Amino acid sequence: MGQLSKKTEGHQKLIKLNDELENYFSNTVIPQLFVDADMILRKFTPPAMTHFHLSPADLGNHIDEVSSNIRFPTIIENIKEVIGSSKNLEKDIQTTDKRWYQMNILPYIIRKENRTNGVIITFIDINDRIEVLRGYEKLNKRYENIIYSISHDIKGPLSNIKGLVNILLEISGSEEDTQQLLNMLSLSVDNLQSTVVELSDIRESDTDFAREAERVNFENLIEDAQIALKDRIHETEAQVNCEISETEINLSRKNVRSIIYNLLSNAIKYKAPDRAPAISIKTEKSGAYTLLSVSDNGVGIKEDKKEVIFERNTRLRDDVEGTGLGLFIVKRMVEDAGGKIEVESMLGNGTTFKVFLKGQQ
Repeated sequence: MGQLSKKTEGHQKLIKLNDELENYFSNTVIPQLFVDADMILRKFTPPAMTHFHLSPADLGNHIDEVSSNIRFPTIIENIKEVIGSSKNLEKDIQTTDKRWYQMNILPYIIRKENRTNGVIITFIDINDRIEVLRGYEKLNKRYENIIYSISHDIKGPLSNIKGLVNILLEISGSEEDTQQLLNMLSLSVDNLQSTVVELSDIRESDTDFAREAERVNFENLIEDAQIALKDRIHETEAQVNCEISETEINLSRKNVRSIIYNLLSNAIKYKAPDRAPAISIKTEKSGAYTLLSVSDNGVGIKEDKKEVIFERNTRLRDDVEGTGLGLFIVKRMVEDAGGKIEVESMLGNGTTFKVFLKGQQ
């Protein structure tokens, strides 16, 4: 009789324990799964139903049959690893629907028998945290680009101003000529000031990563770049022709300006010694992208140097002024905005840079 009483008591404890487990699984706000040692899904919390589209019909099925709902390819291997080692496993995972979770797999150990009889899997949604971290990483890269751009982009306008000042000091022309040079100098100073303000503009709203883009006009930015490079254009007798089919794009104005300035500057800088630069700037639609292409008739690029030119501090010629940062800056700006850049070139016959820009919503 006593033996029967003990069995009844043990059974009641088991029922109570099971009720407590059911109560816990029913009320937790975190997606959790209980998978036994035979890889059978025994329990899951209501949030798991929402996150992973599980239903009561999935209970009692092998985890392999429902793993596609969880959308994490290596979950079965991870469960087996924990059951085999009896050690916790924690990792950040991205499911196939592109959401990020912190996954914790804990061994479910039967203490009396000292064996693992399954696992408890917890999923904590960290998607917002990951997105914020990515946003700050992008912001850090952007500020790096700003530093590189400030050091690089203001050299053209400064050189232009210096050239105009030297001409003023040397000429003994009419008052009208002097006034024209002063007007050009004033315009160059305004352009330099605008460039510095744009590139160094760090606002509190920059932490709201969706507000960076604005509607920019290609023709306006090309004109700005030509004004900044006016001295070099005049000196080399460069001809710049534009075919603007796509007039606007929704992107960072300062970045698009820097891309155009750098490519136009290089087209002039790497001119062929026996002819004046002939430069063509085009915009057109190319699938999901807006294609900005800058072509020249300059010295061209060797085949084995086409990838190297985008690396930091790369200079192909020592006799040409530069820091080797221009194309490095351009590539980073384009790729950070979801675009890509390609180069086509033939040594001695010129180069075309194709910039595939992806407008932001």
